[in-house]
Parts: sequence; structure tokens; C-alpha cells
Amino acid sequence: MSQPQTTQPVTSRPVTLGIDIGTSGVKAVALDAGGNVVASTTRTYPLLTPQPGWTEQRPQDWASATLDALKELAGTLKVDGRTPLALGLSGQMHGAVFLDESGEVIRPAPLWNDQRTGAAVDEIEAAILREELIARTGNRAVTGFQLPKVVWLRQAEPENFARLHKVLLPKDYLGYVLTSNFFTEPSDASGIGALNLAAKTWDMDVLNALSLSVDLFPEVVDSWAVVGQILPEMAAQTGLPADLKIVAGGGDNAAAGIGLGLGAHRPGVGSVSLGTSGVLFAPLDTPTPDPQGRVHLFAHADGGYNLLGVTLACAGALQWFHDALAPETDFADLLEEAATVPDGAEGVTFLPYLAGERSPLMNPDLRGSWSGLSLAHRRPHLVRALLEGTVCALSDTYKVMQPISSLTTLLSTGGGARSDLWLGLVSGALELPVQHIEHAPGAAEGAALLAMPAAGLFPDIKAVMDTLRPQGEAVVPQPMTQALKQHAAALETLPEL
Repeated sequence: MSQPQTTQPVTSRPVTLGIDIGTSGVKAVALDAGGNVVASTTRTYPLLTPQPGWTEQRPQDWASATLDALKELAGTLKVDGRTPLALGLSGQMHGAVFLDESGEVIRPAPLWNDQRTGAAVDEIEAAILREELIARTGNRAVTGFQLPKVVWLRQAEPENFARLHKVLLPKDYLGYVLTSNFFTEPSDASGIGALNLAAKTWDMDVLNALSLSVDLFPEVVDSWAVVGQILPEMAAQTGLPADLKIVAGGGDNAAAGIGLGLGAHRPGVGSVSLGTSGVLFAPLDTPTPDPQGRVHLFAHADGGYNLLGVTLACAGALQWFHDALAPETDFADLLEEAATVPDGAEGVTFLPYLAGERSPLMNPDLRGSWSGLSLAHRRPHLVRALLEGTVCALSDTYKVMQPISSLTTLLSTGGGARSDLWLGLVSGALELPVQHIEHAPGAAEGAALLAMPAAGLFPDIKAVMDTLRPQGEAVVPQPMTQALKQHAAALETLPEL
């Protein structure tokens, strides 16, 4: 396998490319050696919900959209006289692409927020004690992870399981399409549920306990490693250089963390993402899990580790509200209305569990609700309570992360981070400074940064992060005292917490 170069090749205006296979679409970017975005494009694809609790996508749609986006990007770069040297991969974590022996997709891929695997989680926890699984992999068995999806396939679709040759994560499937090689890397692989975090290799005891062959899973390499060169037919189809290097990359949260310069060498600086889900990211230098597995512990793309706390409905909750109840109103207007309502939304409380909940409750059966409504309440109260509810869920997560991590500052990402009100609520609830980033690099940019050592633009990934990390400005904290009290009281009413 080829190794990253440490000297820049002779080329005209070099760039690296990054792609992010998201839930709603793919983003492709090109960065120059200064970390500036010189070209960017997106493509969308459908989300399939064939049954309640199921979310799927067709991997072929990811590939088609990505190749189309890369073709546009290559055309733009050619006009500008820029030369792509390497391409890094990123994407939504935990999804399962099932391939047969010929490399064909067997069925649509269940996604990170798919909740069909309850019985599979039970089977895993019957085979391996929860405490042992957490100690080995950093996590308990979680319905959204990939390992339960493999077990589900064996339980529910044995005819498809019999055809199974490889199971890949979304970005690694795209790497296979581009190179015909099977590889993954630790940041994404640690979200499968079968990676031994200390060794960063597949845990044979876990796989053997479940009677699963290690051959189903791809080889694990460093996040900045070159996993192959673009196939001639892919280069011809996209217009990209025939010698373009493909770099392993990172899961979306890890890649975004690379873009923000987050790593074990800066343990006090973490991030909060107000995207479809809400995510708290805290770097660690050693794999230290929460003993109860209430937050996730993953490998990071810089070679270290990170804690990840995830509330499943954050900006996605506001999107749902907009689409279902206020489709004629701009998001900015909804947020402006919410700003007129005081802390606690005058008694209205929202529990944001529209898709079950991940951290720290780990309960896929929870559902969202408003409580405390009266005839005096109006739409601004509902929106304010919705924002507060998502932030309270992040606060619940931070209470678990705080004793393990060393956070002193959070950098903000995600669509919701455009709202200073929302970020201020996070700052007030967590009692941490939250910085607004004018242009917060996303996962696609992080993937392009991970490709820079392979392109010879930097000696290693730490040099990339230290040189190109963005600067932010702290937002004004917003009071959350009453909202947090109401949230705690509402949690007491939930069954079997």
C-alpha cells in the first residue's frame, strides 16, 4: 500500500478534494494549500422510510450523485488551472452497505438513525456482557450502529445474509467504487461496534461471540493513509487526474473535528454541532469510556480519541416543526419569534425525542412531546421550548462527559449554529464559552484536509490542523435556569429511564 508523501510534487496550483456522504446529499469541495475553498458543489438523493423506524438509502444513489458532483468540480478546477492531487473521504457514520461477492449492493443501506435493530442489540448483549463490550469497543450495543445491522440481516433476511461478502460504511463504499479496494479507518470503524479501541483492530472475541467472520469487514488503516488510486474508468467519467490518490478520510464528526483543529493536543477545545442531530465532541488522548456507555467513545482521525454525545433530534426537530406546522414561515422568522419569549418559555417544555434518543438515555422507544401548554401560549412559545429542549438534551449529555473530558471552550458547527440565540442557549446551559465560526469547516473540508499529507502539502495531519484551524468569536450566553428545571421535571415522568 502506498505511503503519504512528505514533499510537495511539482504541479500547477495544487488542491485536495473532499467528499461528504450526508443524509440529505453529498458535498464535494476543493481546498488550496491555505485551506481555502476554491470550488464546491452538492447533489441530493432520496431518503427511504419503508416502515416506521426504518431509514434507508440506496448506495448506488450516493455513488451516482458523487460522481456527478466530482465531474462538475473537475470541470471548474480545470478552467481555473488547478490540479487535484488527492481526495479524502467522509460521510455519515454507522450505515451498512451490504455487498455480495461480485461487489454488488444486496439491499438498501440502513442508516445511522435506523431503529429496526432492537432484537439484534438484545442478541449482542446476550452474547457479550455490556460492561465488557464498553471496555473493548468504547460503546454499548446501540440500535443505530453497524454491527447490530449485520446481526439484523442474519435474523430478518437470511437469504441476503447468505450472499453477504463485505459490509462497508457509507464513505468506504465510495472508496470501493473509486478504487475497487476495501478499506476503512478507525474514526468511522469505531462506530461499527466491533473495533477494539486500544488496538484499533477488529475485536476477534466480540466477532467470535456472535459467530461473525472478520472477513466481512475491511482492513483498518490510518485516516490519512492512501487506500488506492482512482480507477481509470472513474477518472474518465469524472475528468479527474488518472493518478489521483484516494485517502481513507474520517467519519463525518471526526472529519469536521479535523477541520476545526480539534485533537488530543488541544484537549480543552471541543465542538457542538447543531445539525440534524446535536453532537458534543471532546478530544481525548487515551480511550476512556463512560463505564455505562451513555456517551460514545470513538477513535479520532488525528490518531487519538474523542468522546461523542449525540441527541438525535436537534436542528432536525426545528426542520420537522417548520415542515409540519409552519411551512410558510422562514427559519429566521421562527428564531426571531423565539427570542421574544423568556427562559422556560413561560412554562412550556419540549422533550426532543422525535426519533428516540441516543445520549445519554440510550432509548430508541422514547418520543417527543410538549407539556405545560395553555390557551395563552402561541407559536413563539413552542419554538422557544423546542430550542430549549434540544439544548437541555445536550446538557444531559455534557453531565456525563464532563468528568471524563477537559473542555473549556466549544466551537460551533451545523446549520443551527447560524443562530446566536441557539448557541447562546448552549453556552448558558453548559456554562461553557461557545464560539461562532464565520465559516465552520464541515466534514467535506475535513476530508480534504486529511488528504493534504498524501498530496505533499504538509508533513503530517497535526501540521495541517495547527496551521489551518479557524478562529471564532464567543456568543453571549443565554439564561437556561428555568428551562433546565422544567426539563428535569419532565424527565421524571418518562417510563423506565
